[in-house]
Amino acid sequence: MPLVAAAFVCLSANQARVAGPAVLFEGARLLAGDARGPIENSAFLVEGYKFTRVGKKGDVRLPAGAARVDLSGKTVIPALIDIHNHLGWTDQRTNTASKQNYTRALVIDHLQRYAYYGVAATLSMGLDRWDVDAELPYQLRNEIIPNAARFLTVGRGIAATPMAGPVADYRLGVPYGAQTEAEGRALVHDLHARKVEMIKIWVDDRLNTVPKLQVNVYEAIINEAHKNGMRVVAHIFNLEDGKQLLKSGIDGFAHGVRDRDVDDEYMRILKQHPKVWEGPNLPPRTISAADATAEITWLTETLPPSQIRRMRGELARRPPGAASTDLFAIQCRNLKRVHDAGMIIGLGTDANVDIGWGAHTELADMVFCGLTPAEAIVAGTRTSAEILKLDDLGTIAPGKSADFIILDANPLDDITNTRKINRVYQRGSAIDRAALSRSLSAEAAN
Repeated sequence: MPLVAAAFVCLSANQARVAGPAVLFEGARLLAGDARGPIENSAFLVEGYKFTRVGKKGDVRLPAGAARVDLSGKTVIPALIDIHNHLGWTDQRTNTASKQNYTRALVIDHLQRYAYYGVAATLSMGLDRWDVDAELPYQLRNEIIPNAARFLTVGRGIAATPMAGPVADYRLGVPYGAQTEAEGRALVHDLHARKVEMIKIWVDDRLNTVPKLQVNVYEAIINEAHKNGMRVVAHIFNLEDGKQLLKSGIDGFAHGVRDRDVDDEYMRILKQHPKVWEGPNLPPRTISAADATAEITWLTETLPPSQIRRMRGELARRPPGAASTDLFAIQCRNLKRVHDAGMIIGLGTDANVDIGWGAHTELADMVFCGLTPAEAIVAGTRTSAEILKLDDLGTIAPGKSADFIILDANPLDDITNTRKINRVYQRGSAIDRAALSRSLSAEAAN
């Protein structure tokens, strides 16, 4: 081999797991997650776990001994971040939930599903199964698990009573309960001792079925959390609760307003609190039979044949002309209005069934509601990283962790192109998506 060529090895985009101290990726359209326009014919250098240089092809020098990866025709975006999930509740292989399901193996299975679809990190929002294994969520948040998304948790969430939070198909009393200010403050101290950075509260009465978390109680929780350097995120439904929470100093919303269209008063209050963020968590939207068929086919990569047959059967039984619900329409309009007013919008899926792939559905729904594809991608990358204070994720920039997705098509042309994943990199190394697909799509053992 001539000396001039000995310093690097040329690889195709499909040969993504590269050994060596550094890798230079060249030729892709780069959407760095920083709200700037795409960098055409880009180049970025990965050394170890991090990006070290980002620019145009020809401007980034190839270090001695480095490998070169040709990404011509590809698009690269940062890995996604999901700021709202409930992992460990449903076995994806059987589509069932049971008390016995919550195990380390099941949660890791869910984190691997996230990684397969290009999600680098995800936040569990207050319903970890404390009744089954109270320590597991705190153990997982400190681990780096190969081929799995980073797991974060808000700890045990707080409602008016332990029975006032959502608990899938059965009522287990998973959240903490707080009916007095003193109880609320004590629970903040308990979570602070667990080194929890953000507290989840359920405020609404779940359509008059449970007690509400009272204003004086959640204000005590918010104030005590702020005194201890913690933030509070609220599960809401009603417009009036949203208004009062904004006045009370809430940091973020785990859902948007869902009972009615936001009014001018809400918008005035919102503008007085420009640092408050929202993860819309849009509800299911009915799509065409052709699009639904394509989506189910896409999911064959990570769901076993029995579940694919079930989903196809449900689609075949769907009434002709089925339309999206009013619930979706209200939230869609509200998302567009608060976004246009400058509210901070992240990506949250509320996932307990649509593990991993739901992040791509949420991106498409955001665009359907009026965000541009570029705005949706920024919401799912940089903004979500900022909400979770993950300083090493969210953008493709020097010093950031090298977590990114290589796509076969441009999502600026069609946001569903985020689903055309060629390769996913995690901390500088390609995850083995082929092996994950075989494992995750296998039928459950009898």
